[in-house]
Amino acid sequence: MKNSDNQGFFSHLGSDFPASLVVFLVAVPLCLGIALASGAPLFSGIIAGIVGGIVVALISKSQLGVSGPAAGLAVIVLTAIGDMGSFENFLAAVVIAGIFQVLLGVFKTGVFAYYLPSSVIKGMLSGIGLIIILKQIPHAFGYDADPEGDLDFIQSDGHNTFTELFYAWENITPGALVISMLGLAILILWEQPFVKKFSFTKILNGPLLAVATGIGLNVFFDGNEFFSLHGEHVVNIPVNDSIQAFFGQFTTPNFAMLTEYKTYTVALTIAIVASIETLLSVEATDKMDPERRITPTNRELIAQGVGNSVSGLIGGLPITQVIVRSSANIQSGGKTRASAFFHGIMLLVCVMAIPQVLNLIPLASLAAVLLVVGYKLVKPSIFKAMYKTGHSQFYSFIVTIVAIVFTDLLTGIGLGLAVAMVFILWNNFKTPYHFDPNEIKEGEPIKIDLSEDVSFLNKAGFIKTFGLLPENSHVIIDATRTKDIHWDVLEVIEDFKINAKSRGINLELVGFDKHLSIME
Repeated sequence: MKNSDNQGFFSHLGSDFPASLVVFLVAVPLCLGIALASGAPLFSGIIAGIVGGIVVALISKSQLGVSGPAAGLAVIVLTAIGDMGSFENFLAAVVIAGIFQVLLGVFKTGVFAYYLPSSVIKGMLSGIGLIIILKQIPHAFGYDADPEGDLDFIQSDGHNTFTELFYAWENITPGALVISMLGLAILILWEQPFVKKFSFTKILNGPLLAVATGIGLNVFFDGNEFFSLHGEHVVNIPVNDSIQAFFGQFTTPNFAMLTEYKTYTVALTIAIVASIETLLSVEATDKMDPERRITPTNRELIAQGVGNSVSGLIGGLPITQVIVRSSANIQSGGKTRASAFFHGIMLLVCVMAIPQVLNLIPLASLAAVLLVVGYKLVKPSIFKAMYKTGHSQFYSFIVTIVAIVFTDLLTGIGLGLAVAMVFILWNNFKTPYHFDPNEIKEGEPIKIDLSEDVSFLNKAGFIKTFGLLPENSHVIIDATRTKDIHWDVLEVIEDFKINAKSRGINLELVGFDKHLSIME
């Protein structure tokens, strides 16, 4: 399958610009919250969001991925700043981490993403969806003790994901609850078919209306003893009285630290963890892409590396591609990487020009938006579909979800992979198919004969093979002799069916009746 990067950068502005507004609104509190959890200056999170939006989007070929500061790096950053003595010292490690990531891309380590089982990726998405819901309920109630962007089970405020719900119930802010409930009502209404028939819904999407309504209610409630919101209930961006003061918040690294051994150990840690999180997000984002486009993972590592070096040079946190913002982008109708780029431009312009307006946005409004994003990632139909794929897929799917909820993202992924590998190693692996690109003859059908058993480890081979197939050709995939095809390979074939149409490929599947029925 080839990456659909032949579209113009501004070819879908009608979809990308409204989506970028939603991503921008979601990104602002996440950038600030992650910076707070990292023990870094608040503005460093905004810088990372700006770089992730502008620099990475221009280099990356990921059509729907959005980059910025990642919650998964918060503990690493917090520890590293303490070990290295200052934030300026730490920035030197961020610059070097970016260089390491570029090298990882140059040496083509991005192929790792193709070996991630679909059950684990879908478990990651559902686990994050569930985490988003659990973490946003307190904000919807007006209890904002834990900063936005904290996705770990053990929270920075000393509570955990579940105990926080009890504290939220005992500390409800009426104004915030009204705002979040009204925002949810708007978002649910906007999803109804009869509302989508109106032309204005293509211009004004639900999340924007929900946030605008929240701002209006916040202003209306001001001065009301019962309903008014306070500083902890709204976005809190540093306000500057001049352009000079704004740019004064940018920080440069202490390059004297380049002679210190610990700078390189911290940099290598950041590079590895950031690369893993990016590759996980890339694979998950591609799964959610309605057009099933494939992101070149090595190019993505290079883009992230450049982004991290730039972020470190001007005082920003390390960045990765992040699934929360990418999910919001997709669900808001984003079509190309222009939406990520515009969200970065908006961060820069609005934080510089109108921080007072941004500081009127209630966290309860953003909680309503994220609650809907979370639900779409973890809706019951996903569990039903995964159950139909078989026990091995379902078990690794469930383990990934539970582990993410009770630990953190990387630990959850690791446990899910361990379970998936147990089932995979239980089977015997054989040559999956016969295909030789040198045997292709113009005007004749290209036949790919599958073997008796096709495992998930063959997923990368199929993706590579489909990418080699010429446009406007006739391709026959024959599974007549095949007894077992792993779910991941079936999904790759299903994605290729969709992608083949745009490439003019006439695809013929033979002997797949008993295999593809579980995907209907």
